Amino acid sequence: MEVEQNSETKWEAKVSTVLKEASADQIWGFYGDFFNFHKWFPGLASCYGVHGAYGEPGCIRYCGGFSIKSEDGEDSVSWSKEKLTAVDPIHRSLTYEIVDCNIGFKSYESTVKITPSGSDAESGCRIDWSIKVDPVKGWVLEDLVKKFEAGLDRAARRMEEALTNPEE
Repeated sequence: MEVEQNSETKWEAKVSTVLKEASADQIWGFYGDFFNFHKWFPGLASCYGVHGAYGEPGCIRYCGGFSIKSEDGEDSVSWSKEKLTAVDPIHRSLTYEIVDCNIGFKSYESTVKITPSGSDAESGCRIDWSIKVDPVKGWVLEDLVKKFEAGLDRAARRMEEALTNPEE
């Protein structure tokens, strides 16, 4: 975990995880499915397209769930609308920004990059999730990063499990 916290500038952090049983290309397939990330990410009950062409820069997805408390209170659904701003399938990276939400983010941009971690393209991969956000009222960056770390680890394990034990 890399963390930079300064109350006057944006918070920046990067969380990472390594998978031993899934290739970068296999995991990229899950991330490339931009409108269906709820299938993998814990605490995300729904995710679907609300604007634009599926998987193309400029498209917007709606994400709703309970992983981050909403500004409306603990019992209400937290949600965000996220705009895909860049996709590079060759280098397996994508960047998105939150354009509207009820979870306190005034400015938020993330980049996900998936790279091989072994000596060949089929022997595991690494997922790096970089975050740049304005400081969030009521949060400490380290606590936010812990949420992202836990979410990434659980999502990665779900993806790996889906690949190693596919449903019949």
